[in-house]
Amino acid sequence: MSVATSHKWNFALWLTWFRIAAIPLVVIVFFLPWYWAPPAATLVFSLAALTDWLDGYVARRFNLTSAFGAFLDPVADKLMVTTALVLVLQADPTWYLAVTAAVIIGRELTISALREWMAELGRRHHVAVSGSGKLKTILQMVGLGAMLYRYDFLGIPIYMIGKGLLIVAAGLTLWSMAIYLRAAWPHLTADEPVS
Repeated sequence: MSVATSHKWNFALWLTWFRIAAIPLVVIVFFLPWYWAPPAATLVFSLAALTDWLDGYVARRFNLTSAFGAFLDPVADKLMVTTALVLVLQADPTWYLAVTAAVIIGRELTISALREWMAELGRRHHVAVSGSGKLKTILQMVGLGAMLYRYDFLGIPIYMIGKGLLIVAAGLTLWSMAIYLRAAWPHLTADEPVS
């Protein structure tokens, strides 16, 4: 969503705001003391995650892209993922889940800083979102949604499947970070900015 338009507030942007507004709702519902709370939290999280695809589609289809939307969209994704990671980690404080969460959050911080630095050099396109980055996001959202659900469904171990997807996503996280760092490496190691 890089093309600025005159649409300051539009449907695509409202979808992104909905994704952010859903975050505290997921937290509140997740901690309710009822059996249906985890599935309900999963439903809210999943609806919010779907808006990630929908807002991008709407923005491109109806030419509602904006600079603010391009900024807010990845912020909403990172807030959702980070919050969900905190929720599942406090419910299942195992060392490997802690490492998985640290890898995912650490990667997001690193790439955000890298993109900001590359933008200052006028080279942000060198670290544009890649296919592996998009796949990583999908696996994270599906995996975290399954882990928020917590229960088996018709004998299917939904939580364990979600955990497996999240671990695979962490691997893709490292892979996509390596791709971004490789693209930026000439600029990172140059005595003078590479033109």
